[in-house]
Amino acid sequence: MTRIEHVFKSAKRPLVVAFTVAGDPDPVTSVSIAKTIVASGADIIEFGVPFSDPLADGPVIQRADVRSLHSGTNPESVFVIVSEVRKVTEVPIVLLTYYNIVYLRGIARFYQEAARAGVDGILIADMPVEESDSAVLAARNAGIDPIFMVSETTSEDRLGEILKHAGGFLYLVSRLGVTGARKDLSPGIASLIARVRRQTKLPIAVGFGISSPEHVAALSAGGADAVIVGSAIVARIEEHLGNSAGMEEAIREYIGSLCNAAGSG
Repeated sequence: MTRIEHVFKSAKRPLVVAFTVAGDPDPVTSVSIAKTIVASGADIIEFGVPFSDPLADGPVIQRADVRSLHSGTNPESVFVIVSEVRKVTEVPIVLLTYYNIVYLRGIARFYQEAARAGVDGILIADMPVEESDSAVLAARNAGIDPIFMVSETTSEDRLGEILKHAGGFLYLVSRLGVTGARKDLSPGIASLIARVRRQTKLPIAVGFGISSPEHVAALSAGGADAVIVGSAIVARIEEHLGNSAGMEEAIREYIGSLCNAAGSG
C-alpha cells in the first residue's frame, strides 16, 4: 500500500493537502515551512516545482515561483528539499509541475529521481491525458501515483479516459480559472463531487480557491475526501518574509484551523 493509499484509508476526516512552492523563499526556509506544515496537522504536502510560466497559477503563486527561481531552485534542489522533509515524516509528498520541466530532465529520470527523494505522487498541470502515456508509464515504474485534474467541463468520456490512467487521488478543480483564494465556493461543487464519485472509487481532493475553514467544512459536508489549500498558505509566507517566527506561527494557526474544520464538516 502506498503512502497516499494508506493516509486516505486510515483517515477519520477529510484530509488537508497543503501546497507550498518548493524553494520559496529559499531552499532552507522551504524545508522549515514544510516541517511546520506537517507539525500543524496537514495530511499531505504538495510542493509546486517553480516554473517561469505557470499557466494554472494566479499571482500569489506566480510571485512565489519568482522568489524560488531567484533563490536558485531547480529540479535537483527540489528533490533535495523533498529528501530533507522525508527524513522527518511519512506524510505523503506530491509534486505539482509542468510538462516542460519533466521533459527537459528526461521523463524516466525525473520520476526515478523523485521516487528516490521520497515523492509519492506527481501531477503535471498542463499534460493532457491523451499525451500522458510516457509519463504514466514512468510513474508506474517508479512507484509514483500519476495524479490528474478534472473539472466541471470534463466530459463523461474524458473522465473515463483519465480514470484509466490516474492513481492516488483525483484533483477536482472547484472552479474554472487559475489558482487563488476566493470568498465563496462554486455553487455547483457538491453536484460535481457527486458526478465524479459515481465514476470512481479514487479519493476526490478539491482545490482552486479554497481558503477558509468555512470552505473546508462545507466541502467536508459535501463529500470531498480531501481539500487542497495553496494560495492562502503561500500568501502567509509572503506576508512574513524575513520573519521566520511570525511565518511559522501564521502557518501553524492557519493549518490547525483547516484541520479542525475538516473534522467538523
